[in-house]
Amino acid sequence: MGKAIPLAARAKHLFSLNQSEMNQYARDGFLIRPAVFNSAELVTFRSAAERAVAVAYERCHDGHTYILDGHRFVDSDYLTVQFEHQLDSDTIRVIEPVHELDPVLETLVDNPKIVAPMCDLVGQTDLALWTAKLNLKRPQEGSGFGWHQDSPYWLHASSYVDLMPNVLVAFDDANQHNGCLRVIRGSHKKGCLAGKNDGSMLSGFFTDPTLFNEVDQVCLEVPAGSLVFFSQHAIHGSLPNTSDFPRRALIMTYQPANQPALKSGQVRNTPLFFN
Repeated sequence: MGKAIPLAARAKHLFSLNQSEMNQYARDGFLIRPAVFNSAELVTFRSAAERAVAVAYERCHDGHTYILDGHRFVDSDYLTVQFEHQLDSDTIRVIEPVHELDPVLETLVDNPKIVAPMCDLVGQTDLALWTAKLNLKRPQEGSGFGWHQDSPYWLHASSYVDLMPNVLVAFDDANQHNGCLRVIRGSHKKGCLAGKNDGSMLSGFFTDPTLFNEVDQVCLEVPAGSLVFFSQHAIHGSLPNTSDFPRRALIMTYQPANQPALKSGQVRNTPLFFN
């Protein structure tokens, strides 16, 4: 009988990116693996997302509320909850970090279908989580988000910004009607770009529109269960959800192992799959 192949080696063989995928990511700044998770898994993920929303609401009761550019935020310790843009709205649109609010989401951070490709993109065999946020685009209400890069948000907090790719786990079908992710193809090659300067409090976090061309945008319409890997330097955004269907997604960012997370300052390493 032949020698058994260790689980870690099998995971790496099954889920790592092939050369064609690596080339596409290097060229475009994003990569899609469609329908990675099945319908039963998606039911579990969606239930976990809604439980996390309920926990976040409870945490908001004792949190610190503040307004930036007319948008309401609540901080509870290192948890940040963003509400929909109307000041009287009680609908949550973003929770960060979210993985600690439900064990299913916590486990998803370590899923080899996600971790193995991210190891390839980071160029490391061992990773830590940088941040995990839940984006909630509720039907007929979920707001859009302007063109931006992630890297300018993080420059002040990490010296590893060039090693922090993102992965979006689509909990629902995503299309142009419910506000799917849009990416400016190839924009990651320009590195970290300057922000707008329109006098608003958050203007610096939105990319100067003279530095890219919207003609190069790609609407990433994907079925539920898909993984969308995209560069931290890729200019991206989304339109509002004008449909009758939700568009929920978990976005996680990884970094080299043993580095602290963005908001908690704690180290959250993934299992050492490949040693």
